[in-house]
Amino acid sequence: MPKQQKQAAIGFIFITLLLDITGWGLIIPVMPTLIEQLIDGNVSDASKISGWLGFAYAIAQFVFAPVLGNLSDRYGRRPVLLFSMFGFGLDYIFLCFAPSIGWLFVGRIVAGITGASITTASAYIADISTHENRAQNFGMIGAAFGVGFILGPVVGGLLGSFGPRVPFMVAAGLCLINALYGYFVLPESLAVQHRRPFQWRKANPVASLLHLKKHKGIAPLILVMVLLYIAGHAVQSNWSFFGIERFKWNEKMIGISLGVVGLLVGLVQGGLVRVVNPRLGNEKSIFLGLALYGLGLLLFAFASKTWMMFVFLVPYCLGGLAGPALQAVISAKVPPSEQGQLQGALTSLQSATAIIGPPIMTNLFAFFTQPSAPVYFPGAPFLLASVIMAVSGVLAYFALRAKVEPVLPSVQAGS
Repeated sequence: MPKQQKQAAIGFIFITLLLDITGWGLIIPVMPTLIEQLIDGNVSDASKISGWLGFAYAIAQFVFAPVLGNLSDRYGRRPVLLFSMFGFGLDYIFLCFAPSIGWLFVGRIVAGITGASITTASAYIADISTHENRAQNFGMIGAAFGVGFILGPVVGGLLGSFGPRVPFMVAAGLCLINALYGYFVLPESLAVQHRRPFQWRKANPVASLLHLKKHKGIAPLILVMVLLYIAGHAVQSNWSFFGIERFKWNEKMIGISLGVVGLLVGLVQGGLVRVVNPRLGNEKSIFLGLALYGLGLLLFAFASKTWMMFVFLVPYCLGGLAGPALQAVISAKVPPSEQGQLQGALTSLQSATAIIGPPIMTNLFAFFTQPSAPVYFPGAPFLLASVIMAVSGVLAYFALRAKVEPVLPSVQAGS
């Protein structure tokens, strides 16, 4: 792919993910209210249900992500991306009209089956990246998350004033528009000569994870990524519930706070990564990011005022320097023909941690906020996550001491 076309493709992927993530962000502020209505319970009860909804989504994604990742290695990235976007659109329509909590679980399972947009977009970016710009290009995924989370939650919070189901229909429209946009605009990134036959033995989640073992030097880094994912669920799974419980936030305030998160994440991963990473290198970026993540989480745990949460978002979001650098180190150790399988395996890994993370973090929150709690401490999940980040930093130090030469995608870069 020519250089100019590669640059345009990065823009296409950014827009594709932006629309996808904006749709996702739209529903976050209203999920607590919708769950409370469907179960006729309080915020502690709703947080536990939310954790199990995340569990259901993660189980489905864990099983199907490597299948879709391998399909993208066989048939190309474009058709898999289009399938994923169309599936998300149908899922949001389904959730909009869910009459009971059981149907919410069905909808989340459907979303987990079709939810391969991040996986395939990561493989797409790996296809068109060189060793020198890989981390910066992966940072665009984080930037899309950031901008999508500026627009999605803020608009979702405002739409939530018209009812908790309205944002779901808007999200469905965005995803279906996204699929249409991709059909007409998105080019294919994987050249025919770099494709490989589909093999079921490589497409099951266990084999996909075992595939990671064959690449020398990435197993310890994978463990670091596992811990980072688990710790991240303290924020991802609890932010809305924590704000409602601790500060009495409504849908609008939840949306504004997540919009600020999106702004900061977008600035860090869409801009700062491209400046800091080339100067510090991947290793120092990983250490600095993990330290800032841990600090931000520790501060969240003991925040007592709304303004503190906004201030403490700064070190937490600066921790985003770690993710693209860690992904770049891992990706550089895998040949171009297996990037789809790698990204599918990493998504399965992320889903495996999401099987663990949300139930742990939301049940911990529920335990320390229920009337019978030994100590009232809604920040408990943040404190646990801070400790996990510290452990991951130590592991990263020892993992990166062993130097392994990257696999340079020389043929792919010149295609």
